[in-house]
Amino acid sequence: MPELPEVEVTRLGLAPSLTGKTVTAVVARTRRLRYPLSGRLAQQLVGRRLQGIERRGKYLLFAFDAGHLLLHLGMSGSLRLVTPAVAVQRHDHFDLVFGRRVMRLHDPRRFGAVLWLAGDPGRHPLLKVLGLEPLADGFTPAWLFEQTRSRKAPIKQVLMDSHLLVGVGNIYASESLFRAGIDPRRPAAEISLPRYRRLVPAIRETLAAAIAAGGSSLRDFVNADGAAGYFQQDYFVYGRAGEACRRCGRPVLGLRQGGRASFYCPRCQR
Repeated sequence: MPELPEVEVTRLGLAPSLTGKTVTAVVARTRRLRYPLSGRLAQQLVGRRLQGIERRGKYLLFAFDAGHLLLHLGMSGSLRLVTPAVAVQRHDHFDLVFGRRVMRLHDPRRFGAVLWLAGDPGRHPLLKVLGLEPLADGFTPAWLFEQTRSRKAPIKQVLMDSHLLVGVGNIYASESLFRAGIDPRRPAAEISLPRYRRLVPAIRETLAAAIAAGGSSLRDFVNADGAAGYFQQDYFVYGRAGEACRRCGRPVLGLRQGGRASFYCPRCQR
């Protein structure tokens, strides 16, 4: 699933080309995404000028004068900028047309979402339950320490709780915990403030490095110009069970946490 870096890379790729442009057409080739596509999207969007593109967690918000178009990439989605002449491929389900520029949603699993929000987007049920942004100023070691005092769940699962912290999915939680030297199985409440002083910068650094590398392309993700990200080439632990730790040489271990694959170095992470 595209995580925060992939969504941010997508936003950065789209915004310079589309901001200030006017929607000239809406093309829906299916009604079956995670939520049914509204038949009124053309009426709501055509003729409106895009004021900017924002991100909230893993959601993209396309700001117009009368509302926002909310878009989520789901499990396998990607957004590309193409010209109208580019042939439609299988799983190209939705186009937002800006004259000679087309933003095209490709979603093989059809678990993405495209919704029109007429009011305050922060009050929408999908967004109002979201926690703090890990790249925001308020994400500090003291804040995370206080938020986890009663949390007995393993720290990796706590970091992936979108009601607490948004966008730190499976890959980047594993990588951040390695950088901070923290075992993903350790209960969040047992982690000291000094160790959170290592973890918070590690999360920020991991996300920033992933964004700079264009995100991770493990299966379907490509950025707005169709190029794959390459952060997966720099993983310390994710997906590397049995391989030598890049720091100490000991084999990386894999386990299941909350139904998800998890990876860590038993020597470097305590």
